[in-house]
Amino acid sequence: MSPRSGHGVWVAPGRVNIIGEHTDYNDGYALPIALPQVVTCRAEITTDAAVRVDSAQHPGATVIESLANLATSAVTGWARYPLGVVHEYLRRGHDLPGLVLHIDGAVPVGAGLSSSAALECAVALAIRDLFEIGLDTAELIDIGRSAENSYVGAATGTLDQSASLLCSAGHALFIDFADGTTAQVRFDLAAAGLELLVADTRTPHRLADGSYARRRRECEKAAAELGVGSLRAITDPAATERLTDPVLRRRARHVVSENARVLAVVESLRAGHDPRVIGPVLTAAQLSLRDDFEVSTTELDAAVDAANAAGAYGARMVGGGFGGSIIALTDAARTAAVADAIRERFRESDFAQPRFFVALPSAGARRTE
Repeated sequence: MSPRSGHGVWVAPGRVNIIGEHTDYNDGYALPIALPQVVTCRAEITTDAAVRVDSAQHPGATVIESLANLATSAVTGWARYPLGVVHEYLRRGHDLPGLVLHIDGAVPVGAGLSSSAALECAVALAIRDLFEIGLDTAELIDIGRSAENSYVGAATGTLDQSASLLCSAGHALFIDFADGTTAQVRFDLAAAGLELLVADTRTPHRLADGSYARRRRECEKAAAELGVGSLRAITDPAATERLTDPVLRRRARHVVSENARVLAVVESLRAGHDPRVIGPVLTAAQLSLRDDFEVSTTELDAAVDAANAAGAYGARMVGGGFGGSIIALTDAARTAAVADAIRERFRESDFAQPRFFVALPSAGARRTE
């Protein structure tokens, strides 16, 4: 299809972060993979100075907003994410005559797998290609982040958009947020007889309710009290003991130790070590997220505990926290048993039954038609 045809289809994946939570806005490191589950955006140019958005997941709920009113739009919910991307293009001086956006999402919503960033990236890529706007991937990442921060109101970093746009099949993406550099790291669990099980606890994962933003402010305050521009500058967890506020000390300790865990996992994978060795690192990250960053939940803790008790090499929550999913590194022959153990723990605890799938390192955002 010609890039000037005025319509097309784009997809952008969700992500699972192997290691590196709440490090992106602290100029640290992370190691995500893209999922095969994608958000699809079928986009078409119009000339009516409006944007129309509908979703296969919300039939009959088409949102129509004039481009002139986007800055003050009162639209809430799922549609605010694509509207935020359109608004960001307009705010940056790009003239758009009008758009129709048909959305279909296969990334589980609220599961901590970055369905929102996948939506943002699919729309951002569609607009760039449809209107032949000369933006590089770094600018697309920033458009998605700005839409989520300023328009939706979630104070996230750039991890999710970076993963959705830059990941490649069969690899994890090593990101250094201090300078924006990335590197592909081979991530072939199948060759070692392993799988990465994702368990969605079906406890909604919400980042726009203030808890995430509060963690970000605490990290910024901790860095200021330590006399550094960001917590990335601190490499020894013991240095955080200088913080007199116990909450700030815990937040900083998580970020500093999490950066070290990312580097350790990357070093192991690059050296060709048996991937099983990263299992304890995953569990250590969970303890840090639970105790120092305080973003885990009863359901996430139960899923991690059940997975490890059933023979997983390690497990942890993924995403910003306050709900969502866990990952568990398991022998492929044990994956079903680990899932059964989590399911049974949830049944005993009278929790909603979780959903499961195996995460496969997949390709990033792209045009398909």
